[in-house]
Amino acid sequence: MRTVSAGACRGRGTIAAMTTDTTGTAARDGEPRRGGPADSPFVRACRREPGPHTPVWFMRQAGRSLPEYREIRANVPMLESCRRPDLVTEITLQPVRRHGVDAAILFSDIVVPVAAAGIDLDIVPGTGPVVAEPIRTAADVERISPIGRDEVSYVDEAVRQLVVELGDTPLIGFAGAPFTLASYLVEGGPSRTHAKTKALMYGDPDLWHALCARLAEVTLAFLQVQIDAGVSAVQLFDSWAGALSEADYRRFVLPHSTYVLGGLADSGVPRIHFGVGTGELLGAMGEAGADVVGVDWRTPLDVATGRIGPDKAVQGNLDPTVLLAPWPVVETEVRRIVEQGRAAPGHVFNLGHGVLPETDPEVLTRVVALVHELTARPER
Repeated sequence: MRTVSAGACRGRGTIAAMTTDTTGTAARDGEPRRGGPADSPFVRACRREPGPHTPVWFMRQAGRSLPEYREIRANVPMLESCRRPDLVTEITLQPVRRHGVDAAILFSDIVVPVAAAGIDLDIVPGTGPVVAEPIRTAADVERISPIGRDEVSYVDEAVRQLVVELGDTPLIGFAGAPFTLASYLVEGGPSRTHAKTKALMYGDPDLWHALCARLAEVTLAFLQVQIDAGVSAVQLFDSWAGALSEADYRRFVLPHSTYVLGGLADSGVPRIHFGVGTGELLGAMGEAGADVVGVDWRTPLDVATGRIGPDKAVQGNLDPTVLLAPWPVVETEVRRIVEQGRAAPGHVFNLGHGVLPETDPEVLTRVVALVHELTARPER
């Protein structure tokens, strides 16, 4: 099923003859070589180091906007596609080939580790994750088992395949943050109000913290498997954290996200933290331990930098719906975001959330080229 040809991705070269350390830097006989993913524009920006241009990647770039993705996923359920390393590899590579983005992101889903931990769930087309037996009691929490490499061996295999195929292009691993995972498990699926989640949070704080602590362990283990397999960075998605006040975030969420990100402090890879609708939470999210804080489209990057502080890079933050507008509108907005990003000590250009399915892929390709053109700088 593998359709990747030699040289299909940038910088592939002799990477297959090399091993990979946990920073994503290719090495031979244990000696780091110059360049490689750890010296890429993306990793440099995450580390607040100068590079040849502002790097670009898009959340959900490996997915529904690409006709080649829709073709390869035809009649393959989502969870099954996440458990087939060759399919994961091909889908992850598709936007790198097409758009020339500066990083790949592992094709997977945030509920993959929860399913591996023993929770009966499915990803229903048009709905999202649906949990057979939502979490309600301490006994339900006990159903969440620890995971390691054996439980997600397909992810380990896919990452190792991708590191070889990508060469100098970095691969981003990811996981869902404890709060967002807990919300799915308590609600039984997606929710607009998170009413059941908040009811449990307020009504039984001990059970809430027990649930999040268990999920934090699963999340940390899942990210560690990806790091051990060779990803160059990781992103922790807290998609629904914006439903909370800052006070509630600090009390019910921050300790668990800090546990995950802090547990990776010695991993040698940049850590990105992102949530939607989190403008008022950016300062607190920056305290959780990430090197880069993702910003959705609601908060200008220069304003976000002031809230996050000067010791973090930022990622974002074009409104995904702008990509549906005529090109002059897209170009104007891209220029604005690039300019606002200059206020940050490091900027990774991205969307403020994921690529919409109806997006024209050619527009994404043009955005990558425009950002590279606007930010090109000579190497010293």
